[in-house]
Amino acid sequence: MDIATLIGLIGAILLIGTSILIGASPLIFLNLPSLLIVLGGSLFVVLAKFNLHQFLSAMRVAVHAFRFSLPSTESLIAEAIDIAGVVRKEGALKLEDRETSTAFLAQGIQLMVDGQSQDIVQAVLEKERRLSLERHQQGARIFAALGDVSPAMGMIGTLIGLVQMLSNMEDPQSIGPAMAVALLTTLYGAMLSTMVFLPIADKLNLRMNEEAQMQALLIDAIGEIQNGTNPRVIEQLLESYLPGDRRKSTTQATA
Repeated sequence: MDIATLIGLIGAILLIGTSILIGASPLIFLNLPSLLIVLGGSLFVVLAKFNLHQFLSAMRVAVHAFRFSLPSTESLIAEAIDIAGVVRKEGALKLEDRETSTAFLAQGIQLMVDGQSQDIVQAVLEKERRLSLERHQQGARIFAALGDVSPAMGMIGTLIGLVQMLSNMEDPQSIGPAMAVALLTTLYGAMLSTMVFLPIADKLNLRMNEEAQMQALLIDAIGEIQNGTNPRVIEQLLESYLPGDRRKSTTQATA
C-alpha cells in the first residue's frame, strides 16, 4: 500500500481514538443502527447514481492504486534508453522476451516486435492511456460522491433519532442519552467522509495524473525508438518530464 495513505489513515484514526479514550468510555461511541444508516445508506445512494459495474470497478481501481506503486521517472527513462540502444544495435525482435517494469511498456514493445507501424502503435497506446484515465476518473468520482453523501446520511440519521427522542418526552432522563445516540450518525458521516472517502478520491486523482504522465513518457519514448532516434537524443527529450534540478543532461551541460 502507498505509505503516505497508510500513515495518514492510521494517524487520523489513532488521534480520534485517543481523544475518545481520554474523554470517556469508547462504548458510548458505538451504535450499530447509526453506522448502518451512514455507511449502508451512503453505499446504496451512490450505487443509485452509477451502475453496478461502475461501482465495483471503482473498488478494484482503488485497491490497485493503493497496492501498486509506479516506477520512478528516472528509472523509466533509463529503461527506455536501454531499450532504444538494443533496438538500434540488434533490432526490435531482440526485445521479444524482455521483462519490463510496466504492462504499458510491455504492450508497446510487443507491438514493435510484431512489426506494427508507428501510427498503429501510437493509436493503440493512446487509446489504452485514455481508457486508463477514464477508469481512474470514474473511481475518483464514485469516492467523491461517497464523501458528499455520507455527511448528508449522517444528518438524516440524526433527524431520525431526534424525531424518536421527541416522540418520547415523558422521561426527561432519557433525553440526554437519546440525543447522544442521535448525534452519532452525524459523527460517523463526518468521519467517513473526511477520513476515508475524500482522501481515497484525492489519491485516485493523484495516481491518475502520475500514471498519465508515465504513459505519455513511454509513448514518446516508443515513438522516438521507432523513428531510429539516437538514444542520447531520446534521453534529452524524455528528461523534459523531470524537474530541472533532476535532469542529468542539464547537469552535464552546466558542468
